[in-house]
Amino acid sequence: MSNLELTVLEPDTVACCPPITSAELSVEDAVRMAAMFKALSDPVRLRLFSKIASHPGGEACVCDIQDVGVSQPTVSHHLKKLREAGLLTSERRGTWVYYQVAPSVVAGMAALLDLNR
Repeated sequence: MSNLELTVLEPDTVACCPPITSAELSVEDAVRMAAMFKALSDPVRLRLFSKIASHPGGEACVCDIQDVGVSQPTVSHHLKKLREAGLLTSERRGTWVYYQVAPSVVAGMAALLDLNR
């Protein structure tokens, strides 16, 4: 048996914005981040986002996350708003749609709010 070394790859992290304490936000960054925070300000959307982010494998079928106390069309509406804000990506597989938190979104939002930088 050969001795293999595995390299752990870091996910691509593209910080949207510098930490809020390091410099004033540009107009473009402020508009983009405000849209993301606005999308997450709805309790149903925040729950859906949390269900997807915490789902095993980092993705969730809409069939696994739709139990948030609203109708299926309303769930679809909220997922669309999260996608439009750039928070989620989606992929259709057969009759189901699978959602993932968009790469680098959580890291970018966390970096913006990091007061220790």
